[in-house]
Amino acid sequence: MENNSALTPAKIYVNPTDERFQDSYRRWQGIPSIEVSDKGRIFVNFYSGQDAEVGGNIMVLCVSDDHGQTFRSCATVVEHPDPECRIYDPNLWFDPHGRLWMTYTQARGFNDGRSGVWVSICEDADAEVLRWSEPRRIANGIMMNKPTVLSNGEWLFPCAIWRDESGSVPTERHGLENEQFPNVYASPDEGKTITLRGHADVPNRSFDEHMIVEKKDGTLWMLVRTFEGIGESFSTDGGYTWSKGHKSHVDGPCSRFFIRRMKSGRLLMINHLNFDERIDLDDIMNQGNVKSWKGRSHLTAMLSEDDGATWPYTLLLDERNEVSYPDAKEAADGYIYVTYDRERVTEREILMARFTEQDILKGKLESEGDKLRVLVNKALGQPNIH
Repeated sequence: MENNSALTPAKIYVNPTDERFQDSYRRWQGIPSIEVSDKGRIFVNFYSGQDAEVGGNIMVLCVSDDHGQTFRSCATVVEHPDPECRIYDPNLWFDPHGRLWMTYTQARGFNDGRSGVWVSICEDADAEVLRWSEPRRIANGIMMNKPTVLSNGEWLFPCAIWRDESGSVPTERHGLENEQFPNVYASPDEGKTITLRGHADVPNRSFDEHMIVEKKDGTLWMLVRTFEGIGESFSTDGGYTWSKGHKSHVDGPCSRFFIRRMKSGRLLMINHLNFDERIDLDDIMNQGNVKSWKGRSHLTAMLSEDDGATWPYTLLLDERNEVSYPDAKEAADGYIYVTYDRERVTEREILMARFTEQDILKGKLESEGDKLRVLVNKALGQPNIH
């Protein structure tokens, strides 16, 4: 009999005190996301557990009410009752109505060939006690990056099912091989209905992790993680059809990146710049599901004034090795907040940076309140995993 437990909702715990959720117990963590309410509350979530990227992984949400000086761990935890299911690749997003969307993926084991994006919504993210809606499954696949709101009011959700050639062969088959793409799900009614609209096909893509921005002429620009950097594809019909994918002019070490339109009209990208190592593809493909990536250093904020053609303005956030998977938010207070992870197995740190657009333009920190390498959370469970 087919086991469809991954199609059943996980449990959401608010302020849990169970030992298995606490910093002192967890032994691995990474892949964070960040949001900031208009009142200044900072939210950072990530996934964690006793081992790296396996069944039983959980999502942990941390909250700060003092501008990032301190963070309260386990403000919310998501765990699936089936220990073979993992909760992973979470994301946080305030929609245009100020509702906080907490999305995450569920799958049996590392890759069950179907996965599934789930969402729970908090109507009042500044409340003393967070209250979440019942989890709702909105798409096949994985969505670890924020949705995009188009100028016509439609919402686009970047969800992907990993292709077999990404380096992780599915352990199950659900007849979804024709969805192994960086897919676009769309909602014309502000999230009430969300349906698959189209997909791009980008060569050498690796775990996709795509993002979409709307260019000034209305063209949609999709950027996709690939083994050789970052690939791209374009759509001129709202995401139904996409141009033939190819390598873009934006480089990368085969890792997650972030791109978003700023209120100023500039494009913001958080990516690795001037990194000095590249992956050995044969070596990567011969490793297991959890791989040893190279080049994840020199995490940098970049600005473009020509719709992404060039990125002349840069601000180095963290030059160390194994700093990766940025997510960002331009907040109402005028600051840009960035979260990322560092050494998921050893240091097990979730970090935050806070700076302004002007800092990037000047290439150095000059604004009052700027902060780099702020520790959001650190898993302390022992013994260390290897």
